Amino acid sequence: MPEALTQIPVTVLTGYLGSGKTTLLNRILTETHGKRFAVIVNEFGEDGIDNDLIVDADEEIFEMNNGCICCTVRGDLIRIIEGLMRRSRAFDGIVVETTGLADPAPVAQTFFVDEDVRRKTKLDAIVTVTDAKHLLEQIDRAPEAQEQLAFADVVLVNKADLVDENGLATVERRIRKINPYATIHRTERCGLDLVKVLGRDAFNLDRILEVEPGFLTKEHAHEHDDEIASLSLVADDPMDPARFVSWIQDTTQRYGTDILRMKGIIAMADDDRRFVVQGVHMLIEGGSQRAWKKNEAPQSRLVFIGRDLPVDLLKQGFEACRA
Repeated sequence: MPEALTQIPVTVLTGYLGSGKTTLLNRILTETHGKRFAVIVNEFGEDGIDNDLIVDADEEIFEMNNGCICCTVRGDLIRIIEGLMRRSRAFDGIVVETTGLADPAPVAQTFFVDEDVRRKTKLDAIVTVTDAKHLLEQIDRAPEAQEQLAFADVVLVNKADLVDENGLATVERRIRKINPYATIHRTERCGLDLVKVLGRDAFNLDRILEVEPGFLTKEHAHEHDDEIASLSLVADDPMDPARFVSWIQDTTQRYGTDILRMKGIIAMADDDRRFVVQGVHMLIEGGSQRAWKKNEAPQSRLVFIGRDLPVDLLKQGFEACRA
């Protein structure tokens, strides 16, 4: 059988912090399409939480923490993929969800410069999820947001319901200025037919080489903004619901301009369900999700990613919410 027919397609799912990548990933894993996907999740921070926000996929999640996938953990990515290739259970595809701070170019490079990975996998598409409400601001101040758009084959203009028609048109023009090739879809909560993001055979190396001739040869010089850092808060005691909700709302209003992303799974007092909270800047949403599983110790974990975060104040506020 020709090698190309045996290669496993890989979708790289990227997008700036808070765009909705995990929402799209959950749709891929829960919709009825009859296919099996292995998922590789990378987070920027020592305490991962995306793994637990991904539903019903426990045995196929591979998590890499405390390093951007485009920098310190590329070796981990290669080792995980090589391990997947040795498994007896076949996969229809692999989805790599990068941290919101990743430059997707070196991620894509991995599937070409490593001989074993290149032989056994095929980069199908780079799918970039964007936050329609905040994208223009992100493009102006974050080079990663521009890089994610520049290398995209498919762009989701997500949270389209938060922006009027003129605003959406402006966002799409700005995307087109950066990347005139990508297919653009407007979405709310990443709602679209998954055939528009999976099995696209859309990654076109010739186009990438037009944009960046040194793509396959130059050293990766990407550096993160030193002002951006992550803060992980953990508590084994349950939280007081009223105090926590009041504190998290006040925190996002007070420091929202510097909080690029916030996400957490909270154990509330007198509630056997997990309370999931997510936010970007001053936008925040939360609610009770599923019940804690028997093998799960109810524990509260809250992760902030932002610029010049008031670490001590956030720690104090979190601790004060214990029941």
